[in-house]
Order: sequence, then structure tokens, then C-alpha cells
Amino acid sequence: MDHADWDNVLQYVADPLDLSAAFPDKRNDRSELANLNAQVPTPPLSNDGSPVQDDPSEPGTLVSVSTTFYPGSNLQPVEPDVVLLSSDSVFFYVHSHLLLGASDNGFHSLLPPPPASKGEDSILNVPETSTVLNIILHTIYDMSCAHYTPSFSHLCTAVRRLSFYGIHPESRILPAAPLYTVLLSQAPLYPLELYTLAAAFNLYDLAVSTSSHLLSFPLSSLTDEMAEAMGPVYLKRLFFLHFGRSDALKRVLLSPPHPHPPTQWCDFADQKKLTRAWALASAYLAWDARPDLSTSTMESALRPLEEHLGCDDCKQALRDRIKTLVIQWSIVKRTI
Repeated sequence: MDHADWDNVLQYVADPLDLSAAFPDKRNDRSELANLNAQVPTPPLSNDGSPVQDDPSEPGTLVSVSTTFYPGSNLQPVEPDVVLLSSDSVFFYVHSHLLLGASDNGFHSLLPPPPASKGEDSILNVPETSTVLNIILHTIYDMSCAHYTPSFSHLCTAVRRLSFYGIHPESRILPAAPLYTVLLSQAPLYPLELYTLAAAFNLYDLAVSTSSHLLSFPLSSLTDEMAEAMGPVYLKRLFFLHFGRSDALKRVLLSPPHPHPPTQWCDFADQKKLTRAWALASAYLAWDARPDLSTSTMESALRPLEEHLGCDDCKQALRDRIKTLVIQWSIVKRTI
């Protein structure tokens, strides 16, 4: 390379955007110079490659905000003054006075003093997922979270975490409370788990309503872990419910149909046939006295006895006795 070529290269280095200095024979070819300039890579900005911060104060930053607890939700007459950030980075805009009113430990000592100036919300990191935190906040605000269709697992976790934030479950899970209704809706699917949860926190009303779904549960399948989690008091109540209904079934089955006055075709000796048939059928039902025995099963076991009776008065006595039996069994207590 001669001396003139080195001068052209040095001039290009000094002014890299002026390609005409490095290529003097192209000075008058504007189109080719434009194409060459377009091929020069643009240097990255100084902040390229830096992760975007999850800071709601930065304009242009995308954040996840609760669809219920958001700015301007008008859940209270005053604006929210605290922002809770869940472990999966969802923001909840809430009111500190409601959280403090529901908690006896300052919401696990997370709530700071009131903000120094209006409009400056405190952001607190909460060690809960957004799903669990959403249930807890709905409980504090006395609102139903049913439209979110939370899973039973998340509901149980939320109930167990209430005490962590100084909230007593027995004061929030009452028959008139929204969380009570949501939990009870799970009873047909998870009766034992829900009964155990209610027993663990002494939620008596919830345990009573759930216990009716445990009439078909075989007590022999209870494990030591289940019994320990349930506790002695509610375990005893569940056993007494089963044993009590089984004993009640035997009592209501004991009496045979009332005899009718003797007639020309059916005297007291003839009516003993019905008494023996009733004894056999009722013994069959009492032998496997299940607490969840249905009235339809009773009727299907006893009504066929009528087919073997030739006396109309005996048939009517049998019908009356079955009717009385169904009524007596239907009013036997079904809950603890």
C-alpha cells in the first residue's frame, strides 16, 4: 500500500461515517455511497442487554396487577395506601387499615408506619403466591373469591396461612362468611380433607356441615396420620356419629308391624308369618348397618314382603310400618 492509500485509510478511521474520504473515486456516486453507509452497523446503546426492572414507577414497564385489588378499584371510600407484591410478582393495592384491623400481629409485622406523604404507596414483599394471597385478601375484605375458582389445595393453604398474618380462622370462616361458602362447596369432593382442616382450626360449623358427607367413609381406613391431623376431639365426634346412626338404625328396625284385630281369614297365629318375615328382613339390614343407608334401600328390602301376604289388613299394616320407619330414619341426626 502506497502513501496515498494510507492517507485515505487514516481519514476514514478519523471520520468513519464519511466514506467518500476512503473512496475518492466514488465521491460523485451518491447512490453507492448511501448503500455503503447503510451497511455500517449501529453501535448498541449503553443500556442494551440490561434486564427490565419490575418497578411500577418506571414508565413503560409491564407489571402484573390483581384484577380485584388494583388502583381505582373503589373497594373502599379511600384510596389504597399499601402495595403487596406476591412471590410470583403480582401487585395488590390494598388498604392498611383493613389489614391492621383483621390482624393482631401487624400483618406479620410487615406493615410499616403510614406513608409520609399522600400518594406514596409502600411496597411490601409477601411470601405467598398470588393465588393464595388473593384468597387471603378476599377473606380480609369479606368478599367471595369463588369467581376465581381456586383449587382446594390453594384454599387449604390460604386457611393455614391466615394465622401467620395474625388472622384467626375461626373469626373469619363462619356460616355467613364468603370463604365458608367456598370451602363448603368442596365438601362433596374432599370431605375427609375438609373435615380435617376444620378440625385443625376448631371450625365447628364447617366441620358439622362437612360431616354429613362422611357417612359413607369407612372408619377402618383412617390412618394414624389422618387421626393425628384430625385431633382427638373431632375424631371422637366422627366415630360417635357413625356408631350413633348404626345403633339408631337397629332401634327403628326392631319393632315389627302392628297386628290387626283377628278376622275370619287372619288370626294372631296367621299374623306371626309377617312378624317372622319382618324379623328376617330387618336383621339383614341391621347386620350391615351402614350410617349412610338410604331410605330407598330400606323400602326395596322390606316392600317385597307384601307379595307373600294374602291378608289385606296385614299388607296395610306392613305399608304403615315401612312409612313410619322411613320417617324415623330420616330424622336421625346426620352430622356430628
